[in-house]
Amino acid sequence: MRAGLIGLGAMGRNHARVLNGLEGVDLVGVADPVADASALPAGVPLVETVEGLLEFGLDYAVVACPTAYHESIGLTLAEAGVSALIEKPLAHTSAAATRLAEAFEARGLVAGVGHIERCNPAIMSLRERLESGELGEILQIVTRRQGPFPGRIADVGVVKDLATHDIDLTCWVTGQSYESITAETVSRSGRDHEDMLSAIGHLDGGAIANHSVNWLSPFKERTTVVTGDRGSFIADTLTGDLTFYANGARDTEWEALRAFRGVSEGDMIRYAIRKREPLLVEHEHFRDAVQGHGLDAAKGSGDDIVDLRQGAATVAISESMLRSARLGETVVLNGARTRVRA
Repeated sequence: MRAGLIGLGAMGRNHARVLNGLEGVDLVGVADPVADASALPAGVPLVETVEGLLEFGLDYAVVACPTAYHESIGLTLAEAGVSALIEKPLAHTSAAATRLAEAFEARGLVAGVGHIERCNPAIMSLRERLESGELGEILQIVTRRQGPFPGRIADVGVVKDLATHDIDLTCWVTGQSYESITAETVSRSGRDHEDMLSAIGHLDGGAIANHSVNWLSPFKERTTVVTGDRGSFIADTLTGDLTFYANGARDTEWEALRAFRGVSEGDMIRYAIRKREPLLVEHEHFRDAVQGHGLDAAKGSGDDIVDLRQGAATVAISESMLRSARLGETVVLNGARTRVRA
């Protein structure tokens, strides 16, 4: 298949590397009006416009330009009959994201959103184990996603850039959707957008979600903790590690310690997981969907990709976080419009 790439920034260069080596796919061109051609894989031409890229005859395109351009570029691709994998967040607003979903659906094209955490080995294993009931009832999911400010991000704040990862993975691994959101944000870096978020969500299956996200920490952390009846899973998506801490089967005989600890400690297991690069896995899934493997014709997506309706729902939830922070109140969500899980 013939693939094109739009955007050759930090993430775009990673997409170019993976596409250039992806089995069954030829990267036939890249569109970016300001990119340095030396960043391209050998032999791949660089053009300035999407229209110029379309002249190469694409089967699908990857959109990795700034979020503000996702809608216009996505609509151009849909109009040209080209399937697309669009980086997250899907669009700068939920209304724009919905327009994109409608455009690709109307033409029967395969389209997906690059919520790459679904392809992280720790998160994939976590979801499988939760679905099989290894944790029992899910009580809480806590995510921490923090690190230094990335100079490459200019058009959105930390909620739409980073928290959208946690919104999507929360719904995906728990099988639950948000019923309400209470959030606080701050902006300390002198930009127009927020750079720190603390949010609490109530999910429709009864679980509580807590999200701590910022661009102000001098260290990088990407951790998801799920607590249930039988213990806790900790997924580290930086390393791809998944660890299980079981509730103890034996009572603690030391009275003072028992009163302090509450649930007794049991075994701890760090699972041996096959660790493949998440971006490569994401591209393999999308390639297979475009080829029709596991394709749901009604949805225009495969089982292993995040369809545009899910991507739009994630953007809507992120907007609810920003609204809660702005108004200083809890926002109750319409579940029919904010369901993310496939």
